Order: sequence, then structure tokens, then C-alpha cells
Amino acid sequence: MASFLIREKPFTKKWFLSYSLIIIGSFILASAFVLFITPYKIVPGGVYGISIVLHWILGTPVGLMALCFDIPLTIIGIKILGPRFGFKTVLGFSLTALFTDSLTWIWGFEPLVKGDALLSSIFGGLLCGLGLGLMFRSKATSGGSDIVAMIIAKYTRLPIGQLMIMVDSVIVLVGLFVFGDWKIPLYSWIVIFITGKVIDGVLEGINYEKSLFIISEKHEEIRDKIINNLNRGGTIIEGHGMFNMAERKIIFTVVSRRELIILEEYIQQIDPKAFLTVLDASEILGEGFKSLKEKVAD
Repeated sequence: MASFLIREKPFTKKWFLSYSLIIIGSFILASAFVLFITPYKIVPGGVYGISIVLHWILGTPVGLMALCFDIPLTIIGIKILGPRFGFKTVLGFSLTALFTDSLTWIWGFEPLVKGDALLSSIFGGLLCGLGLGLMFRSKATSGGSDIVAMIIAKYTRLPIGQLMIMVDSVIVLVGLFVFGDWKIPLYSWIVIFITGKVIDGVLEGINYEKSLFIISEKHEEIRDKIINNLNRGGTIIEGHGMFNMAERKIIFTVVSRRELIILEEYIQQIDPKAFLTVLDASEILGEGFKSLKEKVAD
């Protein structure tokens, strides 16, 4: 059986950073549950969504119940999917459970922001996303519903992302059925949405660069502007018009938002008929930007 795990050399700088991210991330995640989510009966999907429902029904500790779900799910996941879930994942969900119940014992069951479930949903989602994002950066997974989605995906061939949304939505609807309050699933979906966006931001970084495809008869002038004035590089792609098959020069480049405004104004002056496609660049790796080696080493 092929191993999916990447071994790190112990006690190196990368090793310490990786495990520090797991510890910090699990503490932030636990804080989100204790201070913002659990007190308002918000059900953010995953094993913690189920654990929060059980907490309000039976009075069971949220962290302990989540651990009771995570351990067998991880064992089942290893048997079905192979060794994708290493010590980091076990450490991550164990610390999250420990921090959750410890903070509950210290803080109690009162929300940090009383009487404002919407604000708690927003900040709960922010902290959940930040905590999970840090754990994901350390190459750990969150376990729980992620494993369920992976198992279903193996037998159905459905996309894992869609399955995770479906699994979490079912858990949210369980909260609606148990508590009988439509506000709960609405607040819960706010948490899930914000969590996903923040995870993307943590993993990919907040990027202000824009990718441009430029088709213009004045491609030489635009090229000079990009190289000499903006100090940027790019690639010229050979193409053909779709209607008349005329040859076209397509400039592909990446610029900042400020440089985009400068370049658009310049192109408008020299060739108002130019065709531009502007795309958000969520991540840029390579010469002039963060290298792929640095990305992998993070």
C-alpha cells in the first residue's frame, strides 16, 4: 500500500513551525466554539456540529464527544482510504478537544458577545477559518466530516468539496430538527461560509495581483510599457482571430491593482479597441514572486 504521508525530519525549524501551527490553530478553533458558537446553539457542520447538538440535549462535553467521533472515523478512514491521516491529524483533533473542554471549564457557557448571535456567527466563522487554515498549512487535516466525505467520494466518484457541503448541511439540518428554530441553520451557514473563505485566505494568502490577457494591434508599445515603466515581465502568445483567422499577439502578464489602473489608462490612450481580460490571481508562484520551493517549504 502506497503511503500518502510526508515525513518531516524531527526538531528542525520546519518541524517546530509545523507543530506550532497545529497547537495555535487548535487553540483558536477551540476558542471559536467556546466563545461564539456553542453558547448560541450554532451547528457549524462536522463532528463539532453534532457534539454541540448532543451537548444541548444531554449536557455532554463538546470536546470529549467530538473526540469520540474523530477517533473511530480516523480508524475507519485509514482502513478504507489508506494512511492519509497521520500523527498531525490525530494531534490536531485531540488538542482541539482538550482546549475546547478546558476553555469551557475556565470560561463557562456564556458567550463573549451577549445577545448578538449574528456577530458571534461572523467572528466564530473567522476564528474557525483561521484555526483550521493554520492546521491545514501544517499538512494536518481536520478529520471528522472530511473523512466521511472522502469515503463517500471513493464509492460515488462525486467531488469531495460538494460532498463536504452536503455532509455539513445534513448536520446543520439536524440542528434545525432538534432545536426547532430556523435562525440556527441560517447562523450556522453563515459560519460555514465565512470559515471556508478564511481558510482559503490563510492557505493562499491575500493577493492583490491581477492576471491580464491583452489583445491589441499596439502590442509592441504595451510590451514596452509593461517592461520599462511597470518593471514587470510577461509572455507573448501567438494566436489567431476566430472569425478571420488573422494572426494576433496576446500579452499575458501579472500586475498589481495600482499598476492595472495605470496600464488600462495607457492602453485606452493608444488603442481604445484593445481587448483585455482581467482575472483575480489567488496565488502567483515563480520568478519575481514567491517561488514554488518557498511555497512547498511553508
